[in-house]
Amino acid sequence: MLTWAYPDFGLPLAAAALALLLVLAYVLRTGRLARALGQRAGRLAWKLPLRLLAGALLLAAWLGPARGLSPQPVRTAGKDLWLVVDVSRSMDAPDVAPTRLLRAQAELQTLVQRFPADRLGLVVFSGEAAVQCPLTYDQEAVQTFLNTLSTRLLPPGPTALRAPLELVLARLGPAASPGPAGRATAVVVVSDGEDFGENLEPTLRALARSGARVFAVGVGTAVGARLPLPGGRLVRDAAGRPVLSRLREAPLLQLAAQTGGQYVALNDRQNGFPALLADLRAVQGATEQVRTVAVADNQYRLPLAVALVLLAFDVALTVVVIRP
Repeated sequence: MLTWAYPDFGLPLAAAALALLLVLAYVLRTGRLARALGQRAGRLAWKLPLRLLAGALLLAAWLGPARGLSPQPVRTAGKDLWLVVDVSRSMDAPDVAPTRLLRAQAELQTLVQRFPADRLGLVVFSGEAAVQCPLTYDQEAVQTFLNTLSTRLLPPGPTALRAPLELVLARLGPAASPGPAGRATAVVVVSDGEDFGENLEPTLRALARSGARVFAVGVGTAVGARLPLPGGRLVRDAAGRPVLSRLREAPLLQLAAQTGGQYVALNDRQNGFPALLADLRAVQGATEQVRTVAVADNQYRLPLAVALVLLAFDVALTVVVIRP
């Protein structure tokens, strides 16, 4: 039974309609040329059926006539990508326009689109950490949760980098162990680096042993900015002074260095996300399985070959001597 490898005929039919319009224009032009030379139109348009047949064969080759099925091996490979995003109040600082969190949110939405074959998960943290989206292949779900990012998602409190990393580590489980059967794991931490939690060393050693690599994105500037509140007010400390939030790179550099990852900056002058994307693509997922699927045997070569022969014949006979 004849089937088609590309059964969506919309674009081919549009191309065929355009080709017919061009043929009509060609026929009219040939008629005018024949009258100007005092010849019969049929004498100049004899190649029209040849070209129509070649065009029809090219269209058939485009649609991919298929007959029968052939087994093809398919290898599935991929990695797990955890997005760990700081939603503490300091991420409202406007030293990165429009704010640190909104700029990071836009870049992360672009990043998600670049990994359609990998599982992605989302963790948010401030004084505590929570899994917003477990690992999934559903990009739309991840994008939906990214759209809800806000510094009001979690209760206010001192920012701690250790909590989200331990949460990711607990989710890794045995699947994160190095070896041919394991999935590669990358963790992208997006933060301004403010960390008032406990020592990170034990958690980083555990992550390094698991084979997970941490890539850190520092959002903010060394100059920093004051933190706005609704109504034009500013966040103030216990002494009543406005709080100035600055980027602190040291903890983020430590995350990347101890797990074999990389650190990039994100501000109005630097955008490290292109470099981050290249680094994440270099993290190779291990082959999980090889399975066989039945694929329609595309026979496009035959109509394509015949069409090319007809076009070559057309070119060889293009020079026509027209008698006065």
